[in-house]
Amino acid sequence: MNSSTTQTVTIELADRSYPIHIGSGLLDQPQTYAKLPNASQALIVTNTSVAPLYLQRLRAALQGKYRQVLEVVLPDGEQYKTWQTLNLIFDALLGAGCDRKTVLFALGGGVVGDMTGFAAASFMRGVPFVQVPTTLLAQVDSSVGGKTAINHPLGKNMIGAFYQPQWVVCDLDTLRTLPPRELSAGLAEVIKYGPIADLVFLDWIEANLDALLASDPAALAHAVKRSCEIKAWVVGQDEREAGLRAILNFGHTFGHAIESGLGYGEWLHGEAVGCGMVMAAELSCRLGLVDQPFVQRLTALIARAGLPVRGPRLSAEDSAGRYLTLMRLDKKSEAGEIRFVLINGPGQAAVRAAPDALVREVIEACCA
Repeated sequence: MNSSTTQTVTIELADRSYPIHIGSGLLDQPQTYAKLPNASQALIVTNTSVAPLYLQRLRAALQGKYRQVLEVVLPDGEQYKTWQTLNLIFDALLGAGCDRKTVLFALGGGVVGDMTGFAAASFMRGVPFVQVPTTLLAQVDSSVGGKTAINHPLGKNMIGAFYQPQWVVCDLDTLRTLPPRELSAGLAEVIKYGPIADLVFLDWIEANLDALLASDPAALAHAVKRSCEIKAWVVGQDEREAGLRAILNFGHTFGHAIESGLGYGEWLHGEAVGCGMVMAAELSCRLGLVDQPFVQRLTALIARAGLPVRGPRLSAEDSAGRYLTLMRLDKKSEAGEIRFVLINGPGQAAVRAAPDALVREVIEACCA
């Protein structure tokens, strides 16, 4: 695959369908944004890490299209995914007298994308926004599908809205500036698609993991495109997570508990998901849905990607109990019953409950 060619994956949602453009050099090109809605103002939302790298480049590309290009630079980190930080976006919009045609641009990783999308969904009851993800995790997962949210001290992504972007621009060149830890975190969301939907892709990831870790452009281009294709297929059938879309949360029930239990930002989201996938696979095995060699295969791949495969203890007295308490706050829970995304045989996933006693066994077996 030639990574210099732009490829497009479409999210099919009737009148809310939109393209995901994947390629190199897209960020700087005015034609990348030419077909977006016309407006007099645009607001770029980014953070303190991404702004020095890409803010002026995106601003230059947009200046011919919009009379005024505004910017807001948020603090960087999951711990800032809060009401207080969200209000900085509203302050900028209201302070500049923005109207309901103003287009928001999310320039950054998953936190920036989620918060910009939520601001766009809420400001004047909905304004257009564009995702310009600059991390692997955002390009393969969080920028696609219209989930927007902020965190609450009691639970991750608990306050938000389903709100689709107009456009997603995945410039693969932005991945060159990712620190190794962030690249590994993004690989967790790439790996996720294999066990739940596509064993051929899982084989490919295993064969090409060294190239991905070395930021090989052709390998990254394929990983981003195939991940987006799988997510587009799922979201096109179940936009609001009534059923099928929940499989995209493989590893996330355990992972979100790790994030909120340790304090947001202590582990990166992808690190928590990587470890959460090991725990979910182990639970799948103990329920008789998948065999131990598959669990070992997945665990070895996650470890090779530079991700943790042993969970942290969240309490000195009853760590498993703390996990269970946090997981009951998961959005998939029903009537206090935790629902897990499990591997229902390699390449397939199912959402189902498991006895607390068995979940406790898995947590004790999988935690340091």
